Amino acid sequence: MGVLKHKGKSYDLDSSGFLTDTERWDENFPDAIAPQLKIEKGLTKEHWDVIHYIRNTYKKTGICPTVFESCRMNGLRRKQLKKLFPTGYQRGACKLAGISFRDSHKQQELFTTEAAEALHAVASKKSYTVDVRGFLMDPDEWDEYYAIHRAYEMKIPGGKLTEKHWKVINFLRESYKKNNELPNVYDTCEASDLELEDLEQLFPDGYHRGAVKIAGLRLR
Repeated sequence: MGVLKHKGKSYDLDSSGFLTDTERWDENFPDAIAPQLKIEKGLTKEHWDVIHYIRNTYKKTGICPTVFESCRMNGLRRKQLKKLFPTGYQRGACKLAGISFRDSHKQQELFTTEAAEALHAVASKKSYTVDVRGFLMDPDEWDEYYAIHRAYEMKIPGGKLTEKHWKVINFLRESYKKNNELPNVYDTCEASDLELEDLEQLFPDGYHRGAVKIAGLRLR
């Protein structure tokens, strides 16, 4: 927990630097936190268009839009988004918009006890501990059975993971193991030779809610 102060206002932040109460957000907040997110020359109209799109979508639906939706609705390509938000989509654009990865699932149906029990029975004598959003609590519990089961739950056609899916999944896990931190969507696309449109086709549920979840990882 921490407190960010700017122009006479104070904002409570969680341990990852996200605003703890999205209702406390105002346009002073992004200006205050932008320098910490490698945005050194101030926020431009392009920044604000994305920020307002994220907040307006969350306000209407209770769900944070995926990186794919934000890019499509604002006419941005991956390299353009990276230039605007160098620390990533969740850890850059969404943080500026006052929406954390926890808020992004607030209005979605939480992972039920029945679903959790079904997941625990994926493989014989194998169990997985997941949080209320369905993310694996311990990355070391992950195996390919878990990934395949997750794929069936999502919008991946037939739940079939192709070589391209596995390339992304393996990169995520190897990068996390090496750096103890999730790679951002830009690095994942570059390492997998994908554009955002390609990644969306592979993981329609989103980068964090799709690829990262299937890889048994989560933002902390």
